[in-house]
Amino acid sequence: MMDEEREQRLALEGRAQFSSVEREAVYRAIFERRDVRRNFLPMPIADEVLARLLNAAHHAGSVGFMQPWDFVVVRGAETKRAVKRLFQHTNEAASRRYKKPRAELYRSLKLEGIEESTINLCVTCTRQRGGPHVLGRSTVRDTDLYSTCCAIQNLWLAARAEGIGVGWVSILNHAALKRVLGIPKPVKVLAYLCLGYVSEFAVRPDLETAGWRARLPVRELVHYETWGNRL
Repeated sequence: MMDEEREQRLALEGRAQFSSVEREAVYRAIFERRDVRRNFLPMPIADEVLARLLNAAHHAGSVGFMQPWDFVVVRGAETKRAVKRLFQHTNEAASRRYKKPRAELYRSLKLEGIEESTINLCVTCTRQRGGPHVLGRSTVRDTDLYSTCCAIQNLWLAARAEGIGVGWVSILNHAALKRVLGIPKPVKVLAYLCLGYVSEFAVRPDLETAGWRARLPVRELVHYETWGNRL
């Protein structure tokens, strides 16, 4: 009931503009969001906090209001260990794609926090939800996947506002992951996330600090009226 009342209150307040403080808080969450793989603390995430994060994710926009996402919450050490083994196997194969010195840099990167984080969260997309004819999806079938990514970003920003780090583990074999978590075959895995309170949030993304890649200037990515037309 409290969540429903809060949503109603926020909906009413939403008719007015954000205050400057509220607006700055939104931008702060965006700019200070990090893909966190280290510095996790052994501090539990309270059930009510996790519920807030999942509710924020659930309020993402979705094509045809199909809400295709589900969330598998993983706390057990045994399950985390099984997923960690999947990561190690896939990561070793990935590392062989690079040549020196890139390969050495790759192997030095910490790319997951599966066992260190308090909670692991697998986010899925049920592509059949809403039936065969979902409003707005007839021409771009993958909009259900895009919608689920919006839910992930909602959760990520809400987590940053709660002081919780989130790391996306993309180096996993999703077919094998589905077997570990008992996810039905028709359901699509979108993300495996590591959540937990951290001792600090990095000033810059880890890959930028490590010299893997630099942030592109936004002015080089904006086109006006037609592709390639920049001011």
